[in-house]
Amino acid sequence: MNFPSIFNDVVGPVMRGPSSSHCAASLRIGRICHDLMEGSISTIEIDFDPEGSLATTHKEQGSDMGLFGGFLGWEAHDERLVHSEQHMGAAGIQVKINIRDIQAEHPNTYKITLTNPWETHQVIAISTGGGMIEVIEIDGARVSFAGDCFLTLVYTTDHENIQRYLEQRKDIDSMAFHSADQVFLELKSQQFLEDIQDLREMETVSRVKQIRPVLPVLTKKDQTVPFITCEEMMRYNQDKNLSLWELAVRYESIRGNISEEEVLAKMDNIRKILKDAVSTGIKGTSYEDRILGPQSVKFKSQMESKKLVDGEVLNKIIMYVSAIMEVKSSMGVIVAAPTAGSCGAMPGAVLAVSDTMGLSEEETVKALMIAGLIGVFIAAHSTFAAEVGGCQAECGSGSSMAAAGIVYLAGGNLDQSISAASMALQSSLGMICDPIGNRVEAPCLNKNVMAASNALSCANMALADYDHLIPLDEVIETMYEVGKSIPNTLRCTNLGGLSITKTAKEIEKRLGKGQFYKSC
Repeated sequence: MNFPSIFNDVVGPVMRGPSSSHCAASLRIGRICHDLMEGSISTIEIDFDPEGSLATTHKEQGSDMGLFGGFLGWEAHDERLVHSEQHMGAAGIQVKINIRDIQAEHPNTYKITLTNPWETHQVIAISTGGGMIEVIEIDGARVSFAGDCFLTLVYTTDHENIQRYLEQRKDIDSMAFHSADQVFLELKSQQFLEDIQDLREMETVSRVKQIRPVLPVLTKKDQTVPFITCEEMMRYNQDKNLSLWELAVRYESIRGNISEEEVLAKMDNIRKILKDAVSTGIKGTSYEDRILGPQSVKFKSQMESKKLVDGEVLNKIIMYVSAIMEVKSSMGVIVAAPTAGSCGAMPGAVLAVSDTMGLSEEETVKALMIAGLIGVFIAAHSTFAAEVGGCQAECGSGSSMAAAGIVYLAGGNLDQSISAASMALQSSLGMICDPIGNRVEAPCLNKNVMAASNALSCANMALADYDHLIPLDEVIETMYEVGKSIPNTLRCTNLGGLSITKTAKEIEKRLGKGQFYKSC
């Protein structure tokens, strides 16, 4: 099993764009294609299956933008992303996008054919939610590559001798032979193989391709984790009596083969990016291709004028959630936590509670670690992808993560955090994904606010020792089953719910004509 990482799968990536499963994931897929072609691409043909979500959302929700940035070798937070299509043209790369039956089993499937004057390669990859990906096919051969290691492909006409030559090396984690459209050896390692010039010069070797990892935390050989369910964590902790944040740090340290100090430093960097997003959003954001203007500015004004119903913590949560969502919608830098579509709920709730209570930066980091660990359990046994599980997978997960973190900030114990996480996710089951105008703005903002408010309520219920009844592990499994029963039209396809109301279609037409919202 490839165990989730807090920074790979849950609290990340740092990115721009409306959707992590579209923008960030597609950019990572594009980056892999860029390396496979060694940065030299003449033409690209992209196929999306008509039964998947990408057929109806690839342009408006940022898949095209992300892919183009990846093809050019950019990072997910590159400020040029919004103009990636123009940069592709300037680079002389021709792109054709087809909607046709490719027998895709996953709703977020990318089939990409890349050519230059001397070679052609094909990649099939899927976006699995929250910016995570899996390359499932290269040149007709079945593979499994998540972008969490260094990948070397050796194209050869004599794989047996080349394999014997490579088996002498100590820096290769795994090696596999593939024979499909082309014959190649697939090598995974913790860093690029050194001294491979001899390999390149061998008569039977036609090409050696080196593909960089696209995830921040690598997966080591024979990876282990101390636990992977909430129940296992409780057993692990019986004789240790660690707090939930300490368990989160230990999990990530063992998972990523990095020190506990480095884990906390990584989360502190995330905290700073989140704080910047809140600050930026509250000042007001501007971007043409959007539906909603800067709502958080209005909310701040009304809150300061004492015109809102009293509720300091809740009102600050609403303002923070709105601010982060508006930064996302204006192509600012955000953290997908756990996704871009739900990026406001967990961070907005945790930061607002911490600020209201006057807590330290260190305490905020610990709460974010706790939220990340709850997300690990969800990532391992369910999904963050609305295309697979509806918005319960995004905002529901964010609510569950936030609830556990808030309990910690309020001085609650481990059991109460887990109880809050369970209740928050129970309250979110069945939530559909139906973005208006094919943009990840509305009702996404409302749902993020609802998720954060639910997190606060469930945290307080848990602090009062309400009985959550159903163990968190069972709720996570239930969410996955419920998600599979939600119709395809209500899973981020723009084919049902509010997406197809009369007004939503009118908004979509206006957007198509370039009649966008302009802030004053």
